[in-house]
Amino acid sequence: MLSSETPAHPLEKPARRIRCELLTLGDELLLGLTANGHLAFIGSQLGARGIELRRNVTVTDDAEDIARQLRESLARSDFVLITGGLGPTCDDRTREAVAGVLGQRLVLDPGIEGHIRDRFALLGRKMTANNLKQAYRFERCEVLANANGTAPGLWVEQDGKVLCMMPGPPNEMQPMFTEQVLPRLARLGLVGDRKAYVQLRTAGIGESLLETRLQPVIGRHGSRLGVAFCAHSGHVDCRLSSPGGELSLADVEKVAAECAQLLGEDFFTFGDDSLAKVCAELLRAQDKLLAVAETATGGLLANAFTDICGASKFFAGGCVCCSNDSKMQLLDVPECLLQQHGAVSAEAAVAMATGAAEKLAADYALAITGCAGPCTGPNENPVGTIFVALHAPHGVWSRKLSYPGPRSTVKQRTVNAALDWLRRELARARSGAAMQPKRLGVMQ
Repeated sequence: MLSSETPAHPLEKPARRIRCELLTLGDELLLGLTANGHLAFIGSQLGARGIELRRNVTVTDDAEDIARQLRESLARSDFVLITGGLGPTCDDRTREAVAGVLGQRLVLDPGIEGHIRDRFALLGRKMTANNLKQAYRFERCEVLANANGTAPGLWVEQDGKVLCMMPGPPNEMQPMFTEQVLPRLARLGLVGDRKAYVQLRTAGIGESLLETRLQPVIGRHGSRLGVAFCAHSGHVDCRLSSPGGELSLADVEKVAAECAQLLGEDFFTFGDDSLAKVCAELLRAQDKLLAVAETATGGLLANAFTDICGASKFFAGGCVCCSNDSKMQLLDVPECLLQQHGAVSAEAAVAMATGAAEKLAADYALAITGCAGPCTGPNENPVGTIFVALHAPHGVWSRKLSYPGPRSTVKQRTVNAALDWLRRELARARSGAAMQPKRLGVMQ
């Protein structure tokens, strides 16, 4: 929470311009078989600590290619991060290639070997001999424990440079980076030890309108205040910083608080919490339960809540009911209603939300029905036509949305729109300004 009592200190950033490069290794990345999510994750994590990732190079599994690129990156960087190529199979050649560049031997580490054997025993699986390949490390390095897999990370400080190698699976790399790598980099002064900006998250407002709305506040500070916008599917982030260090963190936080107040309901949190997380906190605070019913989004809405730890405290459950029969059987949607208005209609959405709330004994319910595309039947609503319904203790409403675009985009934008509607209603209920009771309100 922002506070005027926050001690004034400069926004954290290294004293000199630090250069970092990221090498993401693997043929599967270049073939498009796996998305390069490491760049987005590591780039955002470094950016939050005041470091701009200078280059990302994706390299094949060929040992010579790895060695050549590593030499180039080390020559021009203060530290180099490597992901991938630390597994047990024949195409995992990173250790050997890097050892050659560093001029270090690979040695078998009994501690790593013990960890690998213990993990296989825990999973009830037989360990094959090639897994011992992961137990080798450089003779002069530090081992980064991997609580989520078998391949450890390797940390090397040599010739005034830092090299950090991490496993490729995101569930292994990401916690290793945030819990071990970032703190080490901060201790060496290579990244700031706290965030270098304050982020506001907004929903229901576009990027250009957001800038226009905030201009009266941010315009007063000129070049002393750094402002950056990042649009997502359904929400927009605004990052405030002081590139030259003229403003303290407390100063920037005061500006952010003023921006949040100016935006009103369009602002939903500081930091990185999702719309679902904010809704979850509001539900918990009011001791309310939520249920969902979905067709077009296929469980994406329910997944947004079950991704949150302790979901059973505020989330009663959900129903994915694509056929008319499933709507009738699971949610008690009347057959005559579906025949008269169709499955993609305001009336169907309202009936689904009401059925979900009643069947799952929930205080609030969200329902989504629509045509996510790209195909649709004759005489149907156009692709991207969506109806969202919200059931609350004091009434039920529906909204018609139109999101033309690829199926995945339609689904994500629909989920975020539903979450934002729920967030606003929960916030109003908390303040005693909830929408007036209605049996059915259709909002276009």
